[in-house]
Amino acid sequence: MPLGVPRGSESLAAEKAKAKAKPRAKASKVKKTLVIVESPAKAKTIEKYLGKKYMVRASMGHLRDLPKSQFGIDVENDFAPKYINIRGKGDLIKALKKDAKNADKVYLASDPDREGEAIAWHLSFILGLNPEEDCRIVFNEITKPAIQDAVKHPRSINIDQVDAQQARRMLDRIVGYKLSPLLWRKVRKGLSAGRVQSVTVKLICDREKEIQAFESVEYWTVGMKLRKDKSAMFEAELTHVDGEKLDLHDEKAAEALVADFQQQRLLVDKVKKSERKRKPAAPFTTSSLQQDAARKLGFTSRKTMMLAQQLYEGIELGRHGATGLITYMRTDSTRLSDVALNDARAFIGEQFGEDYLPPKANVYVTGKKAQDAHEAIRPTDVNLTPESVEKHLNKDQFKLYNLIWQRFTASQMVPAVYDTLSIQIKAGERYTAKAAGSKLKFPGFTAVYAGAESSKKEKDVLLPDLAEGDELNIAKMLPQQHFTEPPPRYNDASLVKTLEEKEIGRPSTYAPIIETIQARGYVQRIDKHFQPTELGFVVVDMLEEYFKDIVDVKFTADLENELDEIAEGKVEKNHLLKEFYDPFAVTLEKADEAIGHVELPEEETDIPCDKCGRMMVVKQGRFGKFLACPGFPDCRNTKPLLVDTGVQCPKCGGAIVERKSHRGRKFYGCKNYPECDYTTWDQPLQEKCPKCGAFMLKHHYKNGRGLTYCSNESCETRIDHPINKELEKMRQRAEAKKAKEAEAAAQAEAAEQESKTKKGKKK
Repeated sequence: MPLGVPRGSESLAAEKAKAKAKPRAKASKVKKTLVIVESPAKAKTIEKYLGKKYMVRASMGHLRDLPKSQFGIDVENDFAPKYINIRGKGDLIKALKKDAKNADKVYLASDPDREGEAIAWHLSFILGLNPEEDCRIVFNEITKPAIQDAVKHPRSINIDQVDAQQARRMLDRIVGYKLSPLLWRKVRKGLSAGRVQSVTVKLICDREKEIQAFESVEYWTVGMKLRKDKSAMFEAELTHVDGEKLDLHDEKAAEALVADFQQQRLLVDKVKKSERKRKPAAPFTTSSLQQDAARKLGFTSRKTMMLAQQLYEGIELGRHGATGLITYMRTDSTRLSDVALNDARAFIGEQFGEDYLPPKANVYVTGKKAQDAHEAIRPTDVNLTPESVEKHLNKDQFKLYNLIWQRFTASQMVPAVYDTLSIQIKAGERYTAKAAGSKLKFPGFTAVYAGAESSKKEKDVLLPDLAEGDELNIAKMLPQQHFTEPPPRYNDASLVKTLEEKEIGRPSTYAPIIETIQARGYVQRIDKHFQPTELGFVVVDMLEEYFKDIVDVKFTADLENELDEIAEGKVEKNHLLKEFYDPFAVTLEKADEAIGHVELPEEETDIPCDKCGRMMVVKQGRFGKFLACPGFPDCRNTKPLLVDTGVQCPKCGGAIVERKSHRGRKFYGCKNYPECDYTTWDQPLQEKCPKCGAFMLKHHYKNGRGLTYCSNESCETRIDHPINKELEKMRQRAEAKKAKEAEAAAQAEAAEQESKTKKGKKK
């Protein structure tokens, strides 16, 4: 042993040398936690918040369902459903199984509703997880605190909610797969019936019958313009004659009354000054959001929900990355979290001042039938103002986010205050007239949001300073003829409101219901209003005669309430299914025997078929009416149905007809196309311009507003007309679209050329 080396050191040095020479064993790979959500957009946003220890994957919605090719419910065996993996999802299922196998834990984070709970339950089956273990996480908003809190508090899958979803799915399957074949045999092939959809079609048909049966009654009102000495004029209206409400039904009586009224001395009888407060509306629920988006933005229910889904799942906000901008959009609650309330109050105090803050947070009562599972729809962060995120959103996303942000912020502000002035006027001994004025004293919540019903802020209606006994002069009498109007057809907003009031369906089902009844050809949307087709009437009449429960509003609402009770664990799923199925099966058998073949009435035209010469008939399809040869199936000729507007083409004198673009958008063009290329997006009117005699056009805005203008561009009425700006915008949009398409085509051509060059080099 060398001098100075301690005993035992030699062996220690040798061991170290061996360790250096020996290659190190690889560190064991740390397993991650797998989180499964429904969509890739949501996965991207959540992955950012959870960090490297988590991998987030998307199930792309449901992975298992009842088979399309068969009934899929074993009625004799306690309504056992036969679930199969959805076709086309095989590779995704394999990938998820592989990820689950390599994961330390698996959390199922589908949407926080019954549908989401059912998706989680199906996933647990596919991945071999125990649904009774803590494998389910839920969150109402996609923000970092909400996601991190959710993974700290996993729970088991709620089987009661799963059963409620299964019961709904099976009820719809029973009606759809048992009743639809009957319609095929009795009416025509390709038809289908739905449990909730059929009731909705009946509501629309009933409204149409009311309109058809309505008899209009003439009536007259008598307005007037008055002034005190040389004061500004103001408007008043005659309300009572001889102590009774004004009741005029013909022009002669109106003229006689006006003549007598003008002979009277007008004196101010009563002046009442008061203060009116207008409270802000509650934050949005799914239903109120769809209604307000339809009224103010002209969005369909489907479009509103699609945009809301995008805002919920996350939008790329520059350096902040994907960020969820709103809370979960399927809710019937107006409840707000304490955090959201505190943030809103801090924001309002800072941006608007203490005068706009109520002493304590505004709390809104949720309806008795509400499940109250989630908060109201609100921005995830009130400091993300619409202006601050506008550049990251497309036009429609911005409009909807702006609406949600404004409604939420306004809901926590003080009421608007108006000074009101009410004046009662006596004209002689017989007549009483009234005038009302109001002036905004303090804007309150209207500084942010115009209100649920209006799209614009209220204008002040000012009256001159008047006192009791003041004499008034008549500047002008304004008698006006009116006719009582039938109830209006349903639009998106009013139909959703009616479905909610009558408890038909649930907030998450309104958009699919409306889409389905149009897709089946039972209802068509014309000028933003729903009208039943002939087919819709025929099917509803048949269902009403033989399947009263299927189209009965109360029965459908009661069924919805029972589904809620299943979700709460109060009713057993199979009990509800049996109660529904047994009488339904008996009725189905009787109806099949009793109903003969139903012939749909066909409207014959004077247009001959190009192929066989028969006179073509009008048929109803998924995309509206069209012309078809009655000789089907021998002759299958069809043509688009051209609706004549009654206006002559300014280029060739031919008829201008209504057409549809390949995307289904309505436009107008000359019947002599392609010889004549005149087209316009705006509706031609038979009304003539008072200045130049050209026909008028009507431009329809998305919010339902219309603007009439002369079709002659050289007409003096077109100078400084608001339509000029709108038409210029449309022209610029069309040019930008054309340029974009040309650029995309050039890029595609360049890519193809590059690909060919590479292939040539390889050869």
